[in-house]
Amino acid sequence: MSLQIVINKLTAIIVDDELYGRENLKLIIKNYCPEIEVKASAEDVVSAIALVKNHMPDVVFLDINMPVLDGFDFLKEFEDRKFMVVFVSAHEEFGISAVKVRAEDYLLKPINIKELKLCVNKLLTLKDKKNSAKSVSENNKLIISDSRGFNILNIDDILRLEADGCYTTIVSKDKNSVISRTLKDFEASLPKEYFFRIHKSHLINLKFIKDYSNFSGNFVTMSDGGKVEISRRKTPEFIQRVKTFLNKD
Repeated sequence: MSLQIVINKLTAIIVDDELYGRENLKLIIKNYCPEIEVKASAEDVVSAIALVKNHMPDVVFLDINMPVLDGFDFLKEFEDRKFMVVFVSAHEEFGISAVKVRAEDYLLKPINIKELKLCVNKLLTLKDKKNSAKSVSENNKLIISDSRGFNILNIDDILRLEADGCYTTIVSKDKNSVISRTLKDFEASLPKEYFFRIHKSHLINLKFIKDYSNFSGNFVTMSDGGKVEISRRKTPEFIQRVKTFLNKD
């Protein structure tokens, strides 16, 4: 069984009236955030509006204080916006206003590398949650973004998922994929009639259970031979869920 590492990717534009601000953020992203592909940058709101319509980015890194029209004026042009917004400002006092216009994050200048990375991880999670929820509800597929595009996994082929910090390993019939997304996010998007979280680190597909044993602990054996621990707290609910699943027809 092969192991595939999946790297998410986001497209972005940068909007800042100062050349240094645009170039500095672009350079930092290039050096420290390979998940972000900067498509273009704009020095004013009018140019930025045109760039968004042309590139349809996942995220806009947006300065607030700009001459003539500011960052909030820019957002008024997109009442039903499809992109995420990260304000990049030298001023802290706009934080409440940023919340009101549903900005995903707020970075202060000068840019802190650690905070930028945390912001990017947050954006990747939000994008994957949106894509996965839409895909699952429409055609029983799970879309996983990577650096070259995306992979489509058939949910019926997923045996189990295992957490490793902010990463999750998806074990399918023919391959394993390591995704930079938490197990909690997958639990929220996958169909609950088939998937059950038996442990803080394990989410299994009930269709692929081979057997269950409480000898020297609680374990379930999956169809691929893998043994997965069941937390004691989850055991009663697990047994009931399996009975319900088997009798649902």
